[in-house]
Amino acid sequence: MPLADSDGTSIYYERHGSGPAILFVHGSGGHHAAWWQQVAALREEFTVVTVDLRGFGKSDSSMPEFDGQDFPGDVVAVLDQEDLTDAMLVGQSIGSVAALRAGLLRPERVGSVVLGHSLGGISHPELKELAAADRAEAVKLPVIDRLLTKRFQEERADLTFLFQQMGTFNVAKMQDLRNLDTNGPSLDDIRASGVKVAFLAGEKDAVLSVKTVTRAHELLPGSHLEIVPDAPHSMYWETPAAYNAAVAHLRRTLTAPKEAA
Repeated sequence: MPLADSDGTSIYYERHGSGPAILFVHGSGGHHAAWWQQVAALREEFTVVTVDLRGFGKSDSSMPEFDGQDFPGDVVAVLDQEDLTDAMLVGQSIGSVAALRAGLLRPERVGSVVLGHSLGGISHPELKELAAADRAEAVKLPVIDRLLTKRFQEERADLTFLFQQMGTFNVAKMQDLRNLDTNGPSLDDIRASGVKVAFLAGEKDAVLSVKTVTRAHELLPGSHLEIVPDAPHSMYWETPAAYNAAVAHLRRTLTAPKEAA
């Protein structure tokens, strides 16, 4: 069983396929197995790495409490263990915050970070205000309606049930990840790192609006923006073909080698 040591904490991860590296960082209800539709579709062209943050899936969950500030280190531990370079980190929802921080901690290993359905905890007054307004609308909906469309829930009751079951394998909960947002990186921090950033958004995301994500893209020169039509917050689960195509496109687009120092 592959394990990485994150400051004394055992972090479970899996590595599949070969080629340019993509490392997926799950959200609050996920773990390594949530990416089953991505691993199967992408491993023929890419090295696909999935990881369980502490308190999730098969990683160490024995600690009495969890601090979101430790999650980026869990990602870094896997990057170091596998000796990855020019990796693309793909975060899902609040997992994007851990992905971005990990990328800034190891720019020599991370060429790009994809912020899926998230602003990555970027510290900027206007973006925080826009995201807060989006959240105020989202909390009016039942949790499942924020993540998956009504149509999908009705047509795929089986996959909706499995989606809900995924979170039952975790000890850590949503509130354990919220501290990730504390003291987030500034736009200047991101620019100075040299790490490329892409925003990946779903047109029907009920948690974070396309308007907010587009504004973040405008404020970060050189960033990329991918908006997938008819896709919800949990795009990776509900519309995997479109999600996988977007991730593959970004991996190919952002593969360009860095200039020699």
